[in-house]
Amino acid sequence: MTENNGKRNADAAEKTAVAETKSNKKSLILKILILAVVLIAIAAMWFVKNASDSKAAPEQTAEASEGAEGAEESTTVSETADFALEAEFIDLAALLSYKLPIIIDFGADSCVPCKLMAPVLVSVNAAYQGKAIVKFVDVWQNPGAASGFPVQVIPTQVFINADGTPYVPSKDLGVEFGFYSTRDTQEHVFTVHQGGLTEEQMEAILADMGVSK
Repeated sequence: MTENNGKRNADAAEKTAVAETKSNKKSLILKILILAVVLIAIAAMWFVKNASDSKAAPEQTAEASEGAEGAEESTTVSETADFALEAEFIDLAALLSYKLPIIIDFGADSCVPCKLMAPVLVSVNAAYQGKAIVKFVDVWQNPGAASGFPVQVIPTQVFINADGTPYVPSKDLGVEFGFYSTRDTQEHVFTVHQGGLTEEQMEAILADMGVSK
C-alpha cells in the first residue's frame, strides 16, 4: 500500500509540474505577443508621424518661397515706381531713403514751357537711373501733389541733396535759384528753380550735387 501511495503521489507531482510548465509557457507566449503588439503599434505611430512631417515640410518650404517671392516682387514694384519719371504724388520720405540726389519737377503736360522741358526730363531720368532720382508731377491733374513745396509757377524744380538737405550750388552755374527758409528759425528748407532747364543745365546741377553720368 505504501509503495502504491508513493507512486500515486509521484505521478500527481509529475502531472502538476507538467501542468505548471505548460501554464508558464502559455504565459510567456502571451507576454511575447503583447510586447510584439506594443512594438508594432509604436512603429506604426512613428511611421505615420514621420510621413506627416515629410509631407508638411515641402508645403512649408513652398509657402516660405512664395512669401519671399512676394516680398521681392513688392520691393521691385516699389523701387520701379520710385525711380519712374512720372508720379501722381511725392512720397518724400520714401525717396530720401535711397540716399540719392533728388530733382522734382512740378509742371503740367499742357503748359508750353513744360512741354519743352518734357524730353529733357525723360533723357535725364533715363541717364541717371540708380545715381539720382528725377521725378515729374502734373500739378494740374494732381493739384494736391505740390502741397508742402514752394511751387508758385510751373514748371518749378526742387533740388534735394542725397543726405536730405536742400541743395546749395557751390559755384555759378548760370541758373537762377530760389532759396526758401522757415519764418521763425530762418532754417533753409528748399532750393528751387522756376522755369525750364536745358539738359546741359540739369547735368551741370547733378554734377555739382556729386553725381557723375
